[in-house]
Amino acid sequence: MTDAAAILRILRRALERGHSVEIDGLGAFHPAHNGIARDYKYVPESRPQVFIAYVEEDLEKARKLCNALAAAGCTPWLDKDQLLAGQNWPRAIERAIDISDAFVACFSPRSLAKRGQFQSELRYALDCARRMPLEAGFVMPVRFEKCPVPVSIAKDVQYVDLFPHWDRGVRHLARAIRKVASKRV
Repeated sequence: MTDAAAILRILRRALERGHSVEIDGLGAFHPAHNGIARDYKYVPESRPQVFIAYVEEDLEKARKLCNALAAAGCTPWLDKDQLLAGQNWPRAIERAIDISDAFVACFSPRSLAKRGQFQSELRYALDCARRMPLEAGFVMPVRFEKCPVPVSIAKDVQYVDLFPHWDRGVRHLARAIRKVASKRV
């Protein structure tokens, strides 16, 4: 049996048992309650998908941002919450960036000074943005606190300060994310 056939069998079995099946970032299959056996409906994800990139030292602020964006009607993707044990995490992160409507790069003095995964994710997102229309607005830098935004980004992209007024910054960011997501096909 092929992988696709096995996946379809699992999906069908779950729906027949009355369970919903969510396809991460795409939508969900739900059993239809119209009396017809083996009937289901697919509901595409309509909330903007947002990848949150940060350094470990800023995890608390990244979680706060994630919660605020979720409350604002977005679906944020945070590695600490989404990656599963045994998962190929580099590939999962690239996929999450690829399917996102926006990539939020969280800048702080710590993120600028540190080498590692944040820098790698940022470079990958910038490569993804290069393949999009010029006005697509994919990479959205935010500053957790006063620090420079790299010149290569700041020269082309407006950033949002989440200080000293956190709520105002989050509202501004969420509005920009919704606008970008509404234009994506």
